[in-house]
Order: sequence, then C-alpha cells, then structure tokens
Amino acid sequence: MPAIAWAARADSAQAALTQYFWDADKHYYCEDNAGKANYNYWWQAHGLDVLLDGYQRTKNPAYLAQMQQLQVGTKAQNHDTYLNEYYDDMEWQALACLRAFELTKDPAYRATAALLWANIKTGWNEQQGGGIAWRKTQLGYKNTPANAPAAILAARFYLLDHRAEDLAWAKKIYAWEKKTLVDPATGLVWDGVNGKGDGQIDKRMHFTYNQGVYIGAGLALYQATKQRGYLAGAERTAAYTLADPILSPNGILRNENSRDGGLFKGILVRYLTSLAIEPATSAASRASYARFLATNGQSLGQHATRRPQYLFGTSWAALPTDPVDASTEMSGVMLLEALAELQARHIL
Repeated sequence: MPAIAWAARADSAQAALTQYFWDADKHYYCEDNAGKANYNYWWQAHGLDVLLDGYQRTKNPAYLAQMQQLQVGTKAQNHDTYLNEYYDDMEWQALACLRAFELTKDPAYRATAALLWANIKTGWNEQQGGGIAWRKTQLGYKNTPANAPAAILAARFYLLDHRAEDLAWAKKIYAWEKKTLVDPATGLVWDGVNGKGDGQIDKRMHFTYNQGVYIGAGLALYQATKQRGYLAGAERTAAYTLADPILSPNGILRNENSRDGGLFKGILVRYLTSLAIEPATSAASRASYARFLATNGQSLGQHATRRPQYLFGTSWAALPTDPVDASTEMSGVMLLEALAELQARHIL
C-alpha cells in the first residue's frame, strides 16, 4: 500500500476552507458553508493558525496575503479592536499572532500579540486561589481554556524576548492549573472551577481541547526551562488522552459536535504534534503519537470526508451532515497539516 501523500490532502483541505467559508469582501471565515455569515472571534485566530500551517509548509505568498486580510477583517468585525470580553479568545489570537511574527518577522503581528498579552494578564485574580478568569464579567470562574493557553503564550514570549517576568507568569499560571484542574492520579485535565459560583469542579466533562492546551503548556515550559518535570506532565496527559475511551473511543478522537466544539480536536492535534516533534520526547512516545494521529487521519479520509468538496464531519468516523461549520473544517485541516509536517520530518 503506497504511503498517503498528506501534503496533497492538506492542500485540498486548505482550498476547501477558503472556497466554502472565506468571505472575500469582509475578510473573515463565516460560520458555516451554507451562507451563515456570523462572525466568531476566536475561530478567526485558529483560521490564522491554519493559514500559518499552509505557509510554513509551502512558502506560498498567497497565504501571507490572506493572513493580512484576515487580521484586517478580524479587527473590523470586532469593533475596531483586537481586545475582547473573553480572556481565552484573546489568548488564541495572541498565540497565532506571535507565531505569525516568528514566521514572517512582520512587527504588526508582534505588536498585536503584545497588546493582547498585556490585557490578558489583567484577568489574574486570587479567587479560587489564583488563575486567569474566563471572561471580564465573570472573574470568579477559572478554567483550563483561559489558563493553559496563557501559560503557553507567556513561555513563548519568554523564548522570544528572554524577559524574566514572562517566565514567572508562565510558571505561575501553569502551577495554578496543575494544582487546581489536573487529576493527580491520571493526568486528565478538567475543564473549570466555580462555573456555578459554588467552588466546585465539574469532573464529568472530558474535552480534547483541555488535554491539548495542557500538553502545550507543559511542552512550552519545558522548552523555556529544560526542566523535565514539565515534559513528563505533557507526556502523561498525552498518554491518558490516547487511552481514554471517552476522549479517544476506538482510537479516534471523540465527536465534540459543531460550533465551538468543532475546534476542540484540532487544538489537541496541534499540541500533540508539537510534542511528537520535540527532540526530548521519548522515542516510544513519539511513535505512539504519530501512529495515533495517522490513524485519525486515515479515518478522516476514509469515513468523514465528503468529496469532491473536501468537507469534514464533526466525527472523524462518519460523513458530515449539512451545514458544516468552519470550526469543524479547521480541525480537519489542522490534522492533515500536522500529518504533512510529521511526514516531512520523517516521523511518519
């Protein structure tokens, strides 16, 4: 059986994302492929990351042009600012912009990331023992989506600028997250605390998103400090994710439905791929992650891709139903771009 050409599949997926979801006049990704033009701020951040995936792989300048258009559209649709009510949403925009700066050296991206990071830090307070709030009008609710990506962002700023303050923030946020929202027995990452104002953690919700960002936070802290404990934490959560029948039934990442949930698997894929690429990751773990991702990619291609449109389902084991959300499509693109990168690095 010939090897799958993952880069060719990634090209097809990128083309479909633009064809069916991109508003060429307003310069943002619409909510779905059926003409629903709703603007979702944090989806655009992942749209930027997906364009960066394509640019990093191909160096095609068309990606650069679309990235710049997207940033104009994002700001225009968000009341002429990049700032937002939700701290987690701003973190995604900042992470994508910082990566855009790293790949393009365009200072506008760095400036946006710095603006957002300064605002994100105002979300830290001592309710629930610390942590960054989920949103500005609900300062007592702390969750993984608002904290693990912030730890990644702080560590990446430290790796870029070597400011001790950024590393201190990364360590502080990670320590709160680990102490509060990570199961010490298994490495499973819980969603949040005090969502109902009762100080309780809802331990029933197993989201791929939360595992992904905690993996990313541990990896980023390891890269910033070379302290193996951070890497071990990331590998532990990754191992749990691959084996958990809720998160990965039959070895395929779970269906987390459309809307915001459509992005969850893609987030896990992005950071699991980064962990696979990290040279310090054990060879056995690297091989395990690569096999898992390839199995998911094969299932997506065989069972969950509507051709010739190249539209993906919320389940990576079943064809999509109409309409398809941009979030769902983006996760499929992320998976194929991840596999293309692993193949190019000879990890697959």
